[in-house]
Amino acid sequence: MRRFLRDNGLSLTLFALFLVSFIGQALTGWRANAEELRLHELPEIGFLMYLTSGHFISATFENWESEFLQMATYVLLTIFLFQKGASESKKPNEDNPEDESPSAHRGDPDAPWPVHRGGLLLKLYSHSLSLALVTLFLASFWLHLAGSTRRMNEEAVQHHQPSQTMIETLGDPQFWYESFQNWQSEFLSIAVLLVLGIYLRERGSPESKPVAAPHTMTGH
Repeated sequence: MRRFLRDNGLSLTLFALFLVSFIGQALTGWRANAEELRLHELPEIGFLMYLTSGHFISATFENWESEFLQMATYVLLTIFLFQKGASESKKPNEDNPEDESPSAHRGDPDAPWPVHRGGLLLKLYSHSLSLALVTLFLASFWLHLAGSTRRMNEEAVQHHQPSQTMIETLGDPQFWYESFQNWQSEFLSIAVLLVLGIYLRERGSPESKPVAAPHTMTGH
């Protein structure tokens, strides 16, 4: 168990932080929603019912959507684009191991099983990371859209207004405002990290170049 915790400490810690933050969001969102309902002289809803409300679903997947978009975009852009001096970039004028054909490792017993199978399975596996991230983005986008539609219809009931469909929500500026305000921050944060990593260091972190590495050093 000790070895398992050591070998998987980073992912376990990140998932634990996610769980704590997720519970915190749910509890504080529930109380904020209760206050909003009280202002409209409406009865509060239970915690479990709140988890299926538009208020919670929209806010949750609005953020997940932007995170998965950021990661999918970054993974795909680093295939074709370079940034001299960045540890996360491929080297512009050299052969990079990321571009090596996996077929050369078909006889390697430690290679993942799709490498041994080859064919269409290997082609899909060769792009499985971007496919998974794009799928998670699309799923989160759809749930954000569905949650926003539910939230707007819940508010429509409070104000005695007609409900709307998901197609109508897709044309609503508020929905796109929610998306773009998150997208821009995600693209800014990854661009800032990329550029700062050229000149600044964090000793011991694999996300940083070695402290003594020149600024022009690209990749690890």
